[in-house]
Amino acid sequence: MILRAISLMILSMALLAGADAFFKLATLAAPIGQVMTLVGLGGTLLFIVMARALRVTVWSRDALHPMILLRNLFEVFGAIGMVVGLRYVPLPVFAAIIQTGPLVVTLGAALFLNEHVGWRRWAAVGVGIIGMMMVIRPFGAAFTGWELFAVMGITALSARDLVTRLSPGHIPALAISTWGFGSTLLPGLALWALTPEPSSFTGAALWPTLGAVVVTTSGYLAITSAMRMAPASIVAPFRYSRLVFTTGLGVLIFGDRPDFWTLAGSALILVAGLYTFVRERRLARAAEA
Repeated sequence: MILRAISLMILSMALLAGADAFFKLATLAAPIGQVMTLVGLGGTLLFIVMARALRVTVWSRDALHPMILLRNLFEVFGAIGMVVGLRYVPLPVFAAIIQTGPLVVTLGAALFLNEHVGWRRWAAVGVGIIGMMMVIRPFGAAFTGWELFAVMGITALSARDLVTRLSPGHIPALAISTWGFGSTLLPGLALWALTPEPSSFTGAALWPTLGAVVVTTSGYLAITSAMRMAPASIVAPFRYSRLVFTTGLGVLIFGDRPDFWTLAGSALILVAGLYTFVRERRLARAAEA
């Protein structure tokens, strides 16, 4: 079960890296609210079709469970932060920021799920935060402020993943994913209505949007399933594979060239996350023995 959860996590990171690229392409050609709304609508409809095909009940009172509602709230803030960040932040910088997510999950698991975290992993969390600050450089000339939306997005999505583990076990992951996607429709419509940028329905806007729907829903379902199969402290570190996927796509598609501080900060975040994983596995083996 744990190996399957890890495999699903890596697959979801590859898919979500592709979604990052599709989102950025779409928002370069259309308003952010339009892209967010269309992806939310397309993803929700796709999940409903999948649920009907698999005979999974979507319309039930479980959708009003407090943990589900809280999860959806974090989903909304996460979606807004991520989409705005993708539009205005270079992909290598965006990728480095969101890689602090596993460290935030580890921190949250210790504070809210009572998972034991020793001083070594606390130190790793601190190193990861230092790495993120090296990437963002909030007092440097390259800082634009848009980076804070990416920080908001990954913080909210990390909280979402923790709340996922608190949701009732009898609720199917497909239903949870459907409700999560549906919750982004209203804020997407609000952003669309408030933006002065004209809507666009050209191929340059619609094809990336369609691609984002397909790969985002696939990755979304994979990560939801992975988080429910194994403890967060085990599967979360494998989210770092997204750093490689997203940075590579940024270089290949958008011609991004990460500078020294971005690479150095990313390396610190990566090392901190991998150490957290190694330490957790050693503790797990010791407990089994």
